Amino acid sequence: MAAALPLKGSSPDYDVLVGSDTNADESQKTVYLEPTPAVKPRARKPPELPIFERQNWLIHLHYIRKEYNTCKALIKERLSESNGHCEYALYVQALILRHEGRIQESLESFQTCSLLNAQNPENLKQVARSLFLMGRHKFAIDVYNEAARLSERDWEISHNQGVCYMYIKDFLKAKECLKQAIQYNKHDLSYVMLAKIYLLEDDLHMAIDVYKRAIEYSPENPDLLTTLGLLYLQVGQNQRAFEHLGNALTYDPSNVKAILAAGSMMQFHGDYDVALTKYRVAAVSVPESASLWNNIGMCFFGKKKLVASISCLKRAVYLAPFDWKVMYNLGLVHLSMSQYASAFHFLSAAINLKPKMGQLYMLLAVALTHLEDADNARKSYEQAVALDNKEASINLNYSIFLYNQGNRKEAAKQFAIFEQKQKKIKDITSHEVDPEILETANKLGPALQVGESLVWKPDHAAQSERKGTSKSATGEGEVVKKMASMSLPPDNSPSNIDHTGARNKGEKGSEPLTV
Repeated sequence: MAAALPLKGSSPDYDVLVGSDTNADESQKTVYLEPTPAVKPRARKPPELPIFERQNWLIHLHYIRKEYNTCKALIKERLSESNGHCEYALYVQALILRHEGRIQESLESFQTCSLLNAQNPENLKQVARSLFLMGRHKFAIDVYNEAARLSERDWEISHNQGVCYMYIKDFLKAKECLKQAIQYNKHDLSYVMLAKIYLLEDDLHMAIDVYKRAIEYSPENPDLLTTLGLLYLQVGQNQRAFEHLGNALTYDPSNVKAILAAGSMMQFHGDYDVALTKYRVAAVSVPESASLWNNIGMCFFGKKKLVASISCLKRAVYLAPFDWKVMYNLGLVHLSMSQYASAFHFLSAAINLKPKMGQLYMLLAVALTHLEDADNARKSYEQAVALDNKEASINLNYSIFLYNQGNRKEAAKQFAIFEQKQKKIKDITSHEVDPEILETANKLGPALQVGESLVWKPDHAAQSERKGTSKSATGEGEVVKKMASMSLPPDNSPSNIDHTGARNKGEKGSEPLTV
């Protein structure tokens, strides 16, 4: 057998392997061809980063660790090397300046970033954010519009535009932007801001509807549940309010807002001990809450522990010296203790803080009556009647005052207005008439010889109670005492949904204004 000749000019893709053949002579060899693996192309070399961008990772690391001094030193070094052209270093520097409260310098740094990279929408969003923090909302809206052209369907831009429109009182465009943001991303914050706009428009039912839709997507958010419960309290749906507050406490047992709201509901129904137990839990988390100490003070007031009530209310005044509601409650407690000069002091302070509230002038008139200042008491009653045309107790107290002053004609006129208001309230709402107001009116009516026109009849229990007393229904001392203990309904304005409180139902002369 002839030996195989070596292949000349063979392809480089094959290697020649030589092996022995047992059936051939040693001089005869067999040649095998085997393909060689293809040579892999060498990976491309990564692009060279500019020298001043290579330490961006280190700047970021120091920033998220809140090592601001080290971060600022490193940024200063990078900016000096790059002649101020390192975008990321400028961006982080602006964030640190904003954190330090230097908003104007932060704005200038963000504007420099947007000049270096005009196609980056994040730079424009930060410029608009700085303008918003400076109160320049219209300029912020313009910058957000420019950023929206670079970044379509951006939830953050639409949301922030809605907030800016809200601050310039353009509620229609604000609602449009926030609804658009909810379409892009169903975020809790957008729902909250949309509901806030409805509350500013005094549309409680739409605000409730917005929170209900928010809870559909975040059913375990205790803040949403608590706020919805407070809104239900505002519209008088106590059962639903209690359900949502209970759910909020289920997911977050230490939620102070929910604890205060639940405690206020118990306080409203006269369960003062249970309410105090709730407040004791909340006091661990927020010992410096004026609303908490106000509610605690009114719980003690409902239990007729007046000294403890004043102590708690004084602490609430120390924590919130410009809260007119706490001042009102202090004036009411001092009236109950027959400390009329102190009551006058706190009620005057409350009027200075809330000059458009008629009930405050009514209680001030009660204090002035006991201080034997009839002229100023009459002026206070007249101011109260002019400011509040809904509260019936003002006209009743004014009628008592006029009767004691011997002016039966004007007293009968005010009593007739009281009856008309009371009848209207009874037709519109299903709330029970305060028993003390009922008793006082039924004593005053016959004295004025207009009792036949009373629009309600006292129950048998009240009749039997009055049969057991030997005091004259028209005695000046007793009637003036009724004036001092006249109650005041709670403030249910939408602006107070972030605070909780209660009035003491069924407790004579102990209905505090809610906080």
